[in-house]
Amino acid sequence: MTNILDKIVANKKLEIEKQKGIIPLAELEKQITNVPKTLSFRDALKNSKTGIIAEFKRRSPSRDWIFKDARVEDVIPLYSVNGASAISVLTDMDFFGGELADLELARSLTKTPLLRKDFVIDEYQLYQAKVSGASAILLIASALTVAETRQLAQKAKELNLDVLLEIHNERESGHINDNVDVVGVNNRNLGTFVTDVQISFDLVDKIPSDFVKISESGISQPQTVIDLQQAGYQGFLMGENFMKTNNPGKALEDFIKQLLI
Repeated sequence: MTNILDKIVANKKLEIEKQKGIIPLAELEKQITNVPKTLSFRDALKNSKTGIIAEFKRRSPSRDWIFKDARVEDVIPLYSVNGASAISVLTDMDFFGGELADLELARSLTKTPLLRKDFVIDEYQLYQAKVSGASAILLIASALTVAETRQLAQKAKELNLDVLLEIHNERESGHINDNVDVVGVNNRNLGTFVTDVQISFDLVDKIPSDFVKISESGISQPQTVIDLQQAGYQGFLMGENFMKTNNPGKALEDFIKQLLI
């Protein structure tokens, strides 16, 4: 079976080199000085009753287009007013139908903490995230070595970005380091894209208690969130469950109402 993650990372390397040719790192470094401070992704989850991280995602390798014509301006404001603790914005075009412009526009429409959801493998992407208004970035353990994870996390903290480290098995917990703010368990295997929420229950005790813990992917029922909260999770990243509807913001509102009954 073709490993989808390997394909994405290989493509990402080519994409980054093209982007560096258009906007050099030195230019991004200059732009950072004018970026307003954003709210903390980590603190938003710690202080939230629901911990819902609503995701803006047009497509996925696992099911192709989810909401091809989704517009940031139609979704992000409603995610904010309808109770999202934080918002995840996909910025990968080739596999997820997103772009950095989506993140930039989202930041202009909300003060809610924004996560740049992408396959970060180069410090250049951290500068992009900061300039575009992200509060946090994602580091995926299965796409990085332990040393690369530490290096990227340290640079992210220097840029005042919160770090979400994503793991999928106990072995990857070795990527956790002091520069990480939030540890997420992805219930979806990024090699096969098969999803199993049980993974979060299996790994919760493998994550040190001083980290905020979130569960990602495959969550569609309020009861699942409640069960995960009882297990020790404070955040829940949900994308397809909302984006597969005609009105993702309303779907989020309805979900939170059921959750708080």
